[in-house]
Amino acid sequence: MTISVFELFRVGIGPSSSHTVGPMRAARSFAQRVADHDLRAEVGRVRVHLYGSLGATGVGHGTISAVVMGLVGAEPRTVDPDDIPPTMARLASGRLPLFGVGDVAFDLEHDLVLHPDTTLPGHPNGMQFEAFDANDTLLIVHRSYSVGGGFVVDEADLDAPLDTATVPVPHPFRSGQELLERCAAEDASISALQYANERALHPQADVRADLLAIWHAMRACIERGCRGEGELPGGLGVQRRAAALHRRLQTQHVDPLTAMDWVNLAALAVNEENAAGGRVVTAPTNGAAGIVPAVLYYYERFVPGSDDDGIANFLLTAAAIGALFKMNASISGAEVGCQGEVGSACAMAAGGLAQVMGGSPEQVENAAEIALEHNLGLTCDPIGGLVQVPCIERNAMAAIKAINAARLALHGDGSHLVPLDQAIATMRDTGRDMHEKYKETARGGLAVTFRGGPAAVPVAVSYVEC
Repeated sequence: MTISVFELFRVGIGPSSSHTVGPMRAARSFAQRVADHDLRAEVGRVRVHLYGSLGATGVGHGTISAVVMGLVGAEPRTVDPDDIPPTMARLASGRLPLFGVGDVAFDLEHDLVLHPDTTLPGHPNGMQFEAFDANDTLLIVHRSYSVGGGFVVDEADLDAPLDTATVPVPHPFRSGQELLERCAAEDASISALQYANERALHPQADVRADLLAIWHAMRACIERGCRGEGELPGGLGVQRRAAALHRRLQTQHVDPLTAMDWVNLAALAVNEENAAGGRVVTAPTNGAAGIVPAVLYYYERFVPGSDDDGIANFLLTAAAIGALFKMNASISGAEVGCQGEVGSACAMAAGGLAQVMGGSPEQVENAAEIALEHNLGLTCDPIGGLVQVPCIERNAMAAIKAINAARLALHGDGSHLVPLDQAIATMRDTGRDMHEKYKETARGGLAVTFRGGPAAVPVAVSYVEC
């Protein structure tokens, strides 16, 4: 089984890969399905149901507008965030230009229904799409699940492996132990094995260029975040801080911990952009999108000898580690809590940094394990259902943790007590045991103990309490 680096790192928009990117992809796929069933002439209305975590925090996570944009044909990779407000405003007419079909009836208040207390059997992030004819007869119904990182699975494919490889690859792996064994057999690094797999999946000439394009998109996000000012949307009154910190760092006295300030800056900048609904790179989720870019920023700015080859190797290594989480546990906050988002991103960044700083495969695996071990049990309890508090600062904290994990591993010889595979299994089991209110529902932890401001601004949609 192989998951490509270009599946784990994808350009999209904020604020959430599972609640924004995934639903947009699912909605567009449903519209395409209606067109493929040759129902264009018959469809008179569509309705969407959002269940579980999507129903509970969909308003604050941008799910409503994401679904609408997907229905009209937008894709996360190319959608212009500035097109979203006018598209939503046009719904006041009660009509929606369904992608590939044409104008159909769609009343946002009645045809987009939230079910925060009902979870579909496949996953906490469940969606049901329905199309009706002019006489309100149901023509087609389809269920999809947004399983984290922008991945979408149809109900019929829930038990199928999440394998994005369409052709055999030279070095398939399902566990960290198997990955280390293949590295030993080939006398190769983790990045070299992942690169060989990518060359089997994609045109060889494109792989390196596309890896660097990912970094350029990440860096552009950092730069935009360093320019953004003012209050983030959603009603909490959270002020953007990256721009002011950037100005301060350009003039302040350099001290031994200045590098930490720049790492914090990069992480804050990315996640403020994400919270504002801007363009980010899922890495491996949007809620944790600032960690890998911040550590890569540290590598480029502060590690002697950093170059494009190192950036590519960093991303390849991080992707190999991320695939282990995706195959053997989860990167979905709705499924296992924030340990699945920030924990996996922290491990990916730590492993990537250890690789480009000269680490052996064993040291890379150790770095990833250290980073994950100290994120186990991390809950997902966003205040107001927004990807702002504690999410933005949490990315900065995890980026620093990833750097420290890599440095700790590099001071050792790669031998350690707990294998990465066991840490990932522990994360999976901890997520299963975690109470639902701590898994992206905004019904536990800080989300309920905080009393300092309003919840997310309401949107005119239907709620069904069950």
